[in-house]
Amino acid sequence: MQLMLASKSSLLLTKSRLPSACYPLLKRSYVSKTPSHSNTAANLMVDTPAAGTTNGNSVLAPPNSVNFLQTLPKKELFQLGCIGVATLNSFFLNTIIKFFPYIPMPIIKLFVSSLYCGGENFKEVIECGERLQKRGISNMMLSLTIENSEGTKSLNSTPVDHIVDETIRSVHNILLPNIVRQLDSGTKSVNDIAPGYIALKPSALVDNPHEVLFNFSNPAFKTQRDQLIDNCSKITKEIFDLNQALLKKYPERKAPFLVSTIDAEKYDLQENGVYELQRILFQKFNPVSSRLVSCIGTWQLYLRDSGDHLLHELKLAQEYNYKLGLKLVRGAYIHSENNRNQIIFGEKNGTDENYDRIITQVVNDLIINGEDSYYGHLVVASHNYQSQMLVTNLLKSTQDNSYAKSNIVLGQLLGMADNVTHDLITNHGAKNIIKYVPWGPPLETKDYLLRRLQENGDAVRSDNGWPLIKAIAKSIPKRLGL
Repeated sequence: MQLMLASKSSLLLTKSRLPSACYPLLKRSYVSKTPSHSNTAANLMVDTPAAGTTNGNSVLAPPNSVNFLQTLPKKELFQLGCIGVATLNSFFLNTIIKFFPYIPMPIIKLFVSSLYCGGENFKEVIECGERLQKRGISNMMLSLTIENSEGTKSLNSTPVDHIVDETIRSVHNILLPNIVRQLDSGTKSVNDIAPGYIALKPSALVDNPHEVLFNFSNPAFKTQRDQLIDNCSKITKEIFDLNQALLKKYPERKAPFLVSTIDAEKYDLQENGVYELQRILFQKFNPVSSRLVSCIGTWQLYLRDSGDHLLHELKLAQEYNYKLGLKLVRGAYIHSENNRNQIIFGEKNGTDENYDRIITQVVNDLIINGEDSYYGHLVVASHNYQSQMLVTNLLKSTQDNSYAKSNIVLGQLLGMADNVTHDLITNHGAKNIIKYVPWGPPLETKDYLLRRLQENGDAVRSDNGWPLIKAIAKSIPKRLGL
């Protein structure tokens, strides 16, 4: 049965706000939001980390980058130095964005690509995964970077069928051997290895994607809609079957081995098509009868209606007996959304509060209800140190939360927030942690890099620029033992 969007009038966004974390460690009480379990009224006492304040808003300063930079080879340190120079100020960054499409690929590969992209082929991506494992990052979310959300590209040179086949091949040739090798090594508990994820961009999996997603419920687009559903289902069915087979070999595993991830699109496409696509896949591949979630969707929490929407999705999951599976991000289209003042929080603080409030609710539900939680599986996809530490501290609760620890995964983009990733692993014992790794044809990864510069310009400046250059300078004497 396909789900139709029901009225959200009865699903009001909770008015509670996370108390300010600027005070010393205080006991907080949160209530599970899953009403159908016997323990949903149970309160969970958790510690909220103390932090400094800026203008009355809680701010947890990110960790110093020097310790992480000391671990890098000289080539990567040089590349980061170039990034630091390029992001010194808005003029430098905007100039690079303007001329980026005209920069030859060999120069981009030399100075940028290897930092932020996994490679052009399976061999290069496998090598990227091996480098990440040496840093304590057990797995990846692979994204074949071919998309066409605006409907302006011709996909004749890269047919959709080829994208589907190549994506399935990447599961069998990269993600599957990567996790099996770690499971069989015996060096880690089977539940201390993050799943391997495959990111599916709806705009890459159907011709004329903008029109198809925007008119997803229009009978005139049924043929194209069914093609998109079939393509996503074909890939996710591979994931589902592999999960069931691997579970027989590793029955103590509590988290999925592999996960199909529906990536976000712009608001109009998300609202009109992607959310419904996710529900269809959840029903097929995340039934409550299955121990493992095989498919997760993406929610962008800079959207004002995201809290209401998630409560609505939770109600549908309970009604139709499937689990959701969530990747929670702040958002990727802030500079290109139409009507962004109406649909996106007006201030960063509003997005931060919404993100931390929602991840707290989801994490607590997974802790309290375990395998009975309808949230199923969560990827906390964020470069924000405070949000990552909030989840890390929630998972330190004294009650049995082994299911939650296995099914809550921390993630950042490859090449970004590496100081946060390093700190979570070395100072807080994070084990289930991943990097989002784009890969694919050079021209397509070039488009990805340009979009990251455009959409994450503010984050790039805060991570890089003078702070990065100074951190590199400070790391050099320590590398030399001075």
